[in-house]
Order: sequence, then structure tokens, then C-alpha cells
Amino acid sequence: MIRSHVRCAVFALLLLAAPCFGASPKLSPDLAGLDPASFVDVIVQFAALPDQAQAARIHALGGNPKLDLSLINAAVYSLPAAALNALANSPNVVYVSPDRQVAATLENANPTVGAQLAVQNGWDGTGVGVAIIDSGVLGELDLLDKSTNASNVSRIVYSQSFVPKVTSTADQYGHGTHVAGIVAGNGTSSTGNSDFKTFLGMAPNAKLINLRVLDSNGAGTDSNVINAINAAIQLKNKYNIRVMNLSLGRPVFESYTLDPVDQAVEAAWQAGIVVVVAAGNTGRYAPTNGFATIGVPANDPAVITVGATMTQNTATRVDDKIASYSSKGPTAIDHLVKPDLVAPGNRLVSLRAAGTTMDTNDPEYEVAPTSGTAMYYQLSGTSMA
Repeated sequence: MIRSHVRCAVFALLLLAAPCFGASPKLSPDLAGLDPASFVDVIVQFAALPDQAQAARIHALGGNPKLDLSLINAAVYSLPAAALNALANSPNVVYVSPDRQVAATLENANPTVGAQLAVQNGWDGTGVGVAIIDSGVLGELDLLDKSTNASNVSRIVYSQSFVPKVTSTADQYGHGTHVAGIVAGNGTSSTGNSDFKTFLGMAPNAKLINLRVLDSNGAGTDSNVINAINAAIQLKNKYNIRVMNLSLGRPVFESYTLDPVDQAVEAAWQAGIVVVVAAGNTGRYAPTNGFATIGVPANDPAVITVGATMTQNTATRVDDKIASYSSKGPTAIDHLVKPDLVAPGNRLVSLRAAGTTMDTNDPEYEVAPTSGTAMYYQLSGTSMA
């Protein structure tokens, strides 16, 4: 969503940052200028996972391992900034970057993209698993299985948290539940004699794999996301995960060929998962007129990068316009053509996660289809697209 990407509008760094004189080319540009006495958490990508001898050398530099990222032959280390050059000089080290922060980025939307026609012909997501890598998903009524006689069978078939020291997989921010409703809401909460509209998701019978990487403020880290992607790959066959949705991102600091999150989404693509990523919401960035504002991992050629349109409250596409906030290509550094497509993302109605941070801070976005309690939220952003 728009507000969640404000913290990512530091594209002066994205476009202008360069390694300081004398720094190793294997160090990312945003590691330059750190206080040598400070400690920093970094993702170290290796040509091959380090053996015991190399692990001892990293320890001798003051490095302490924090997290394994074997999916991309990497690990998270905490070490003194003064030791970064020495670390990068190891022949087995490919690239070193900070464990950066990432952030979270229907009634007219469905016919605009042809979702209703697909559902009418049986393409409703039955048997397909969709991994939602976001702030978690609450088990709302619209995410229950309507095809079963049981009253409380959820279509959220798996949940896991990758937020450090947080075991709860419940959505405490509100973003992930809204995204999940757009993907797979079945309209239960807005179907009845007193309702005048039914808010149906794109694939209302799909199963959801809830992989939480964002905290109650909508913030997470590269390593959270990488490990969630690895989990989705491991769970692919068990839950038939065909699609992975990443409505989150951060600025570009290096080529996609070196960025650790980009390496992770490519591993998912190689495993046979379609990876769909929000383009970002910095299309109004003045210094570049919005160009070169596609985020990570939306900048990777292996993913489907989605920008946002405004439906103008009609089901036809002829009057649609690109939302001004929708990030535009070409991508920074690599100059790839992005986004790959655009979809409705403005003022989309989907599930409200009651009591979450967004719900508490922005009650004006609540939409009540009946006279009762609001069950839905109306939000805008490439996250929604």
C-alpha cells in the first residue's frame, strides 16, 4: 500500500550510491561510510557454503553467525564494520550486503481482469496453493472452505512466522489479510439477503500458505523473506504451491544478479513457482519523474512485476489509467523493462483485519456492505494489484 512504501522512497541512494574509494567491489554500496567500531548484520553470499576453516576465519574477524540462508549459499553474520573489507577479500565470498529492511507495498477489479469469466468456467483455484509472503493472514470467514460440510475448515493450510522472536503467524499489521482476500476471498461475509455487493477474490477456492515476514508495523528484513521463500519451495509439492505473492519490497542497491532477495525469487522460479511481485509505490518520485523506481525483488526478470491501474469504477478496461504512484521502469542499474503488466490496484475492497495496526490507525478505510460491523477495507497500491 502507498503509506507502507514511504520509507522506501530513498532513491537518491538507489540511483547515486557507490562504493567509497578503496572498498572491495564485493561490498554493497550502502555499506560504505559506516563507523568502523559499529556492528552490522550482513548477508554473505558464498561461492560454496563455508567449511569449518573458513567459519573459523570469519569468527576471528569478529563475525558471529545469526541465520542460515542455504537457499542462496549465504548466511547472516553480525560483525564489526572494520572487518568488512577483510571478509570480502576471501576468495569464497561472492558478495556482502546489509540485512536490509523490506516493507509492505474488487467488484470492478474482477471483471476488469476476467476473473469472473474464469470462475464461471471452473478456474477458481481449486487444488492450487498460493504462498502469501506478507504480514500474516487472519482466518476470516471469507477464507473458509465453502465446499465442505464442516463449519470451520480454513483454506489457510499452512502457517509459519519468520519474524525473529515472534511465533504468532496471525496478521498484526493488516496488510497480509487484505492481500489474501484479493487472492482468494470467497465473499462469505458479503453474501446474504441484506448485502448489495459480494466482494469476491480472484481465485476463491485456492488454498493459502501463510508465510509471515512482516511485523506489526509492516516491516521485515531480507533474511526473513529469503527463508520464507525457501519454505515455500520445500512445501511446494505438499501443498501444490503454484504461485507466490510478494506485495512488499525495498530500493535497489545493486544488480539483480547480486541482490540476495533476487537470488531467492529466482530459486523459486527455478523450482516451478510463478512469482508475482508488487512493482512499488514510488512512481511520484520527483527527481526521476518516477522512472527507475521499481523495487526489489520486482526488478528481477524471473518474476511477474505488477503495476497498478485505476478502474474508474467501471468493469471495462478502455477508461483505465495507470495510478500515479505506481513505480515505473526501467529498473535501476540493470535497465530492464518493468513492470510486466498492470492490474487494478486503486481503492480495492478486501478483507479487514480487525484490531491490527492498520485497522486501528486508519479506520476511515473500512467498508461496511451492510449496516453491521465493517468486514472489509478499501486500500490502494501495487500491493493490491
